[in-house]
Formats: sequence, structure tokens, C-alpha cells
Amino acid sequence: MLLHLIFILKIYSAAVDFLGTRPFVDRNRIGIIGICGSGSFAISAAKIDPRIKAIATVSMYDMGAANRNALNHSLTLEQRKKIQSEAAKQRYVEFTDGETKYTSGVAHKLDENTNPIQREFYDFYRTPRGEYTPKGGSPELTTHPTLSSNVKFMNFYPFNDIETISPRPMLLIAGDKAHSREFSEDAYKRAAEPKELYIVPSSGHVDLYDTVELIPFDKLTSFFTEHLK
Repeated sequence: MLLHLIFILKIYSAAVDFLGTRPFVDRNRIGIIGICGSGSFAISAAKIDPRIKAIATVSMYDMGAANRNALNHSLTLEQRKKIQSEAAKQRYVEFTDGETKYTSGVAHKLDENTNPIQREFYDFYRTPRGEYTPKGGSPELTTHPTLSSNVKFMNFYPFNDIETISPRPMLLIAGDKAHSREFSEDAYKRAAEPKELYIVPSSGHVDLYDTVELIPFDKLTSFFTEHLK
């Protein structure tokens, strides 16, 4: 997963490489937007690539904190260490051609015990609204990372040195009812000016993926228009 993260960050810079060498693109006016986990990847990429002149995130997930601490810091240190121990043991299993173990992800069935966050993700990832199965993949594995790789997110700190992005501007968008709102608020608190935390009324986390009447397109347009002029 660490190599996967490095690869993701390289993709962002590679995208800038490509855009910045197109004759119809002003390489001094390139911005970035990241949604959900990609929001924390976008911030991480912007910290080391000053060619990214403006950064916006929507319904951002800090994938490091989400795995280290869980939502609302509900995961104890002891529980975290147990997960790390299980993942380390699982590496031996997979190295010796044993069965791969998957973790977390979105539930495949709902019942009376399914929590509201899982229901929200189910409504997107397990319905035609957002269901996606990669070629040659299985819908049973969609959104499910392996235990041995996912634990590496615990060593991902996208908000460390976030203040060094300044004076490039940052816009952090979150729904007022979003369970992920804590991550945007944390990033905003740590970031230096210019920065803005924009809270969308009457919206949850997944709402800002595809509910066009809730997505603040005007805000995003004005942000990039102002800061990439």
C-alpha cells in the first residue's frame, strides 16, 4: 500500500507534467481537486509539487487518520496494535501462497444492525448509482483492501506540513451532516492562509459525490477562477 500511495502521488505530478506541456494549457494555472480519499492524496501531492497552484477537496477522508484512529478517534492504541499484528502475520500467509484476507470496505447486505455510515456507502457502492467492478475483478472485492496492505495507511500523514502549501490557496468542502467532516476541519485548522472551509447545508458525505443539486459548483468555479487567473 505504501508503494501504492507513492504511485498515486506520482500520478498527480504526472498529470501536471502532461497538462503543463500541452500548448493550450498555461502551466502556471493548474489546480487540483480531490474527492473523499483522493482529497488527502491531493493535499499530499501539493505539498511537494509547487506547480499545483490551487487545491480543493470535497468530502475529504484523511486515509491515514481514518485507519490509525477510526472516525471520531474511536480506535484505541491497543486495537490499532492488534490490527497491525494481524496484518504482519497475514503477510507470512500470503507470502507462502496462502489465502488473501480482505478487510473493511462496504457491506454487501443491510440488516437491522447496519450502522448509518455503512448504509450511506451501501447506497452508493452497492447500487447502480456507483457500483463499479474492474475488468477481471469481482464485485465482492470492490472497496475491500487487503488486510496486509491497508495497514500501511496508518503510516500516511497527509496533513503534516500542510502549512507549507501556503501561499497557494486551499478550499475544503464538506457536508454539514457528513461523518467525514472532521477531516476537513482538521486540515483547515492546520493549514496556513489563504484557506477556506466551506460547509454545504443539508448534505452528507456521499451526497457530494454525485448529487448535483447539492454540489457547490459555483463555489468551486469561483475558487479556481480567482486563484488561477
